[in-house]
Amino acid sequence: MFRLLAKKLGISQSPKSRNQKQADQNSSSIALSRTLDINLSDIRSILGQSSDVIIHKMKIGARGNLDAAIIYIDGLVERNLVNQDVLRPLMFHMQMIEDEGERKRSNILEYIQTSVLTAGDMEPLKDIASVTSAVLTGNTAILIEGVSQALVINLRGWETRSLEEAKNELAIRGARIGFNETLRTNTALLRRIVRDPRLTFDSLQIGERSKTDISIAYIRGVAQDSLIEEVKQRLQRIDTDAIFDIGYIEQFIEDQPASLFSTIGNTERPDVTAARILEGRAAILVDGSPFALTVPMVFIEGFQSPEDYYARPFFSSAIRWIRFLAFELSIYLPGVYVALMAYHQELFPTPLLITVAEAREGIPFPAVAETLFMVILFEILREAGLRMPRSLGQAVSVVGALVIGQAAVSAGLVGAPMVVVLASTAIASFVSPSQADLGALLRILFVIIGGFMGMFGIVIVSLELLSHLCALRSFGVPYLSPITPLNIGDLKDVFLRAPLWAIKNRPQSIGSPDLVRQAGGQQPGPNGGEKP
Repeated sequence: MFRLLAKKLGISQSPKSRNQKQADQNSSSIALSRTLDINLSDIRSILGQSSDVIIHKMKIGARGNLDAAIIYIDGLVERNLVNQDVLRPLMFHMQMIEDEGERKRSNILEYIQTSVLTAGDMEPLKDIASVTSAVLTGNTAILIEGVSQALVINLRGWETRSLEEAKNELAIRGARIGFNETLRTNTALLRRIVRDPRLTFDSLQIGERSKTDISIAYIRGVAQDSLIEEVKQRLQRIDTDAIFDIGYIEQFIEDQPASLFSTIGNTERPDVTAARILEGRAAILVDGSPFALTVPMVFIEGFQSPEDYYARPFFSSAIRWIRFLAFELSIYLPGVYVALMAYHQELFPTPLLITVAEAREGIPFPAVAETLFMVILFEILREAGLRMPRSLGQAVSVVGALVIGQAAVSAGLVGAPMVVVLASTAIASFVSPSQADLGALLRILFVIIGGFMGMFGIVIVSLELLSHLCALRSFGVPYLSPITPLNIGDLKDVFLRAPLWAIKNRPQSIGSPDLVRQAGGQQPGPNGGEKP
């Protein structure tokens, strides 16, 4: 019975998947032969007859009496480099091999690697599975008759999107560059910002079929060793067919998958990623994704902007308070309106109550149905604006909201106050784009609770959410830190953004072993910061 239940839930592996894994294990145990044709036959049996698999046979040596072959995937390598750095040196500059003696043959790979080829990144491999995996990731493999090893050369090259401005995290001041879909380009962007030799990128592959390259970025001595080990363990536990984006990784390694709140940060800006790494966090980069994950994450990160640190502290602190206020308005305003209209009319001032009553006169629906209709309609328009072509998206979202809102009021389906409430909510939700998904869910939740239980229900649900936030952890770090547990030193970058010269230490809640980030006594002044 338990086996049947596990099969229905998809817990147990199917016989086909077990057979596939057994085949992969068998292929990984096949060592390369000294016979070139046997090696090529084994590789063809794994890669199949795909038209993009290029196997180029050739003769090398002083008299052209030694068989060899190169294997690569068309479209994943730079063909000019293959011709210039591999084919030309092997076919025209191989003057060492005069005969086929074992003494010469045993050293041929070493000679080719050190004295013939001009490529930089080369590695000898000894088994079929390693060679095919390297070829599928964009490398070029050289096989030679009589040699039981293959020389794998990194000549990767494919069409990539040029570096562009980060579209989802705009800033008036600061860098205009964002990540793209190439992993090595993204690591280079981080290396340009953080030129510390201790900046480390640990690589691994995830996905039985996609073999997606993953890179963990951190600074040795700044990030905790236990944090890096935990990140690696969670990543290595992932056993799936394919990884296409960081969203796959996020859902496999998050602490509380049943929570509405994300416990893993994400960003498309290299400067934001570098700043979080410098605080002692770890970043996860995925080949094919223009975003980076950062762990651990705290709730306050959703209201911080890179521009906060480029502007003066007074303006940055004021703008951060506006973000807090806008987030609260975006999730509470529709629900509070419904609760007041349905249960607490006495809280309205008399003139306002009369105005609202006149505007709602003749509306056939209760306030909760009216608000739910408008909130859901707004989410539909927002989704349509995001999914449609850019030339039409903004017109659909703006014009659609105006036309439908005015038409609904004129038809007597909703009242004018409801349109004002929804418009205010929509504008407030645009202030913190990173919290848009969370805000949409909480907004609908509070509308339903306000319609059934009034302000009492909204207060109860708010307390439950606050209790849930206090219990959340992100890789062992309290989600609401440094507010709870309270850390006075870390509050310099929460509700108010202190001057940069005053933020001497890294966040203690992150637990970096290197707590001090800058020297003290750097307050500027007419005497260079020194007291007279």
